[in-house]
Amino acid sequence: MALKDDISRYMDAGFPILYINTYEEADAEELVRQVADRRKIYYISVAGGYGCFDTGNNVWNVPPTREFGSPGNALDFLIGDIQSLERSILMIKDAHIVFEDTNSVSAIKELAVKIGSGELECCVICISPKVSVPLELEKYITILETDYLEYDEIKSIVERFAHKYGVSITESLTEEMAMAFKGLSATEIDNLLALAVADDGELTRGDLKLIFDQKKQMILKSGILEMIPLKESIDDIGGLEILKDWLKQKAKVIKNINGAKAFGVDMPKGVLIAGVPGCGKSLSAKAAAKLFEVPLLRLDIGKLMGKYLGESEANFRKAIKLAEAISPCVLWVDELEKAFAGIGSEGGHEVTSRLFGSFLTWMQEKTGTAFVVATANDITKLPPELLRKGRFDEIFYVGLPKDTERRKILEIHIGKRRPMDLPEIDIGKLVSSTKGYSGADIEGVVSEAVEMAFAGDRDKLSTDDIVEAINGTNSISEIMGENLDKMKDEYKKRRLKSASKEKGGY
Repeated sequence: MALKDDISRYMDAGFPILYINTYEEADAEELVRQVADRRKIYYISVAGGYGCFDTGNNVWNVPPTREFGSPGNALDFLIGDIQSLERSILMIKDAHIVFEDTNSVSAIKELAVKIGSGELECCVICISPKVSVPLELEKYITILETDYLEYDEIKSIVERFAHKYGVSITESLTEEMAMAFKGLSATEIDNLLALAVADDGELTRGDLKLIFDQKKQMILKSGILEMIPLKESIDDIGGLEILKDWLKQKAKVIKNINGAKAFGVDMPKGVLIAGVPGCGKSLSAKAAAKLFEVPLLRLDIGKLMGKYLGESEANFRKAIKLAEAISPCVLWVDELEKAFAGIGSEGGHEVTSRLFGSFLTWMQEKTGTAFVVATANDITKLPPELLRKGRFDEIFYVGLPKDTERRKILEIHIGKRRPMDLPEIDIGKLVSSTKGYSGADIEGVVSEAVEMAFAGDRDKLSTDDIVEAINGTNSISEIMGENLDKMKDEYKKRRLKSASKEKGGY
């Protein structure tokens, strides 16, 4: 295991403080015991817990106790007899909370200085589900992160469980479960398998819902990613035929990853969809996930920002690791230009610049199956490095819908709400009346017309109802006319691929 090797290597090299970022505290503690090499392990926890375990004799010299009342007091006690720490490990649990106490931070720094100077042979190992590095300890700390289980490891866990409890499971279901369990820990996998068997005494395809629900909980608890319900399909997009055809091609690869790799196909990285607000960019992200038959995760860059040094970058790494662990999935980054606004300009935020650098590196080098769909309203505000070849597979421009696209959009939204009235609606008249309207404008017009018809006690939706709603609506081209013209000129100049098949896509 890579983490076990890293702990051993850094500890032997005399690194003062190792910070293991993990939710699996018990697993991390077991790894430390395995590499302790007969060292004593002193334990300190938030509740003032203190103990000393002798790995050489496999006994507690001091059973866990809470007599000290606080981590700071326990640390003071240890430093008072600092030679007792010679050739030992000091393990601090829930370090992010311990580090909120300035006395504890000062005591740990004192230890780190002595370890770094060679006065003391000891290693401080912090375990925490959250990275929180006080400025005073920054140069002494090395952050280690646990890797998510690989497909083969998960498959072995499922097979071992089935064998242990005498549950029959087909090879195809084992493989399907191994893929579905990606991103979960060994403990979570065992617990879910036990729950599935407790329900009906067997493992079936129906148990995959349990796994999906657990993943949803995992995303919710992370606080940095959001799992979006999949309602919209590719058929809900009016127009944008070139973009839809491109996504369908990528879907064939995503759905048959192993076959695509064997054939020599590069793993899809993602797509940047830029253009006019309300013209289907966000809808395309949602429809892509439905088309690929994978979860849709939304990344909000603003949620990554933390108050501690290095916390924002750690949150980004955590979000990416989580997305890759759960992959195949679609990772949706909305309004990309706002997330990285001001990069490279005077006064640009340093943390944002570092996050941008991390994002660029990941997009350039990623080989996993987390497919990125980034959307942006104004591409001129994006750093040019992001638009370089190799970041995204393709960049599409989405403009205001043309006549045939508006016809399709009107049919979709009327058909969703009043399918029985659609044959009698004069769609041609509505198409002529909605020039310069975005897809969102048209949806709003149809929604308002349906409401007016209901409030007016009419038994059906008419063309006149929709025309009245159109006349009462200011389209996006009326509100943002000058800006839209500038935006259109910019996309033409950059020769971005139009998402629309209809001539005059710009």
